[in-house]
Amino acid sequence: MKQIQKGSSGYIRREKVKRGLIALLMFAIPLVIFFTGLITTGTRKNLLTVVAILGVIPAARFAVSWIMIMLQKDAPEYVVQETEKVSGDMVHAYELTVTAYEGRMPLDAVVVRGGSVAGLSLNGKLDQFHFMEKHIEQILAKNGCRSVRVKIFAEMKPFLERISSMKKAEEKKAEEKASREKLDRERLAQEQEAATQGAEDVTEEDLQEEGSEIAGYDTLTRDERILAVIKAISL
Repeated sequence: MKQIQKGSSGYIRREKVKRGLIALLMFAIPLVIFFTGLITTGTRKNLLTVVAILGVIPAARFAVSWIMIMLQKDAPEYVVQETEKVSGDMVHAYELTVTAYEGRMPLDAVVVRGGSVAGLSLNGKLDQFHFMEKHIEQILAKNGCRSVRVKIFAEMKPFLERISSMKKAEEKKAEEKASREKLDRERLAQEQEAATQGAEDVTEEDLQEEGSEIAGYDTLTRDERILAVIKAISL
């Protein structure tokens, strides 16, 4: 079976088969043990019957996992195609189901950029959207991803518009950051020229280090961490 990671299109379809087979195998093992004891001893009152009963407990857990994934739906193909077209190289995922004690929210698509998260839930309950947005933000904050804004949409058009605005906003920030970095490098170069002969020279390595501090936090790494947390709280 082809390996499909959580967050990839086709994940739910694969998990339905995978978890179903595992659940079937886990129930088959205690059944084999039970009938082995029954055939060899001629009675159910034997040690293998006890082992078989204990084996049903982990099998039941896998059965619950299978039932939960069977309740989920694959992301429609048009959602994947349109999201890929608009998001480009932005960090994104599909077919996630965020869980909480109060309920669960299927997310057909999730896109992260610059500390903003846009989610699409075509089959989610509208009265849970606000709760799930705050729930995800709280989980992210507890995992070191603070000041993250989450917005979940029920329709494709506003979801795509949100992705486009996130992309434009981040591109503008990147341009402003690059401009500030360039000005600071020019300033450092001018200070180096104006330095007295006895002053310590500023090396190219120093310039690079200063520039990296001005450049700030690596946005892509942060976006990946945000998505990883969302995946972790999903089925």
